[in-house]
Amino acid sequence: MEPRFVGEDIEPVPCTADVTLLARGQPGVPRRFVWRGTEYAVVRLLDESRRVGPCTSGSDEQYVRKHIYIVETACGLTMKLSCDRHARRGAARWRLISIERQEGEDGHGD
Repeated sequence: MEPRFVGEDIEPVPCTADVTLLARGQPGVPRRFVWRGTEYAVVRLLDESRRVGPCTSGSDEQYVRKHIYIVETACGLTMKLSCDRHARRGAARWRLISIERQEGEDGHGD
């Protein structure tokens, strides 16, 4: 199936971040998160990328603005998550960008 755009906040379950990514200076993908009242478990990181942007103080340097992760969940969904490195105060850092259901999956959390 084609990925379906979502663009909604998710709530990472505390103390479930992938510490291997934290050791590399990246935000740790939550191993568990809540979206629309359902908890999802991440079983595998499929891909990762970054979006960069110019320095806001006038230098020529580029800074990472967002980290994008494609993950597989325990219920067989493929989800694209993003982490905003410079989220405004009170705004969610983590968002569910898109979701793709695998053939024959019901799409519920575990």
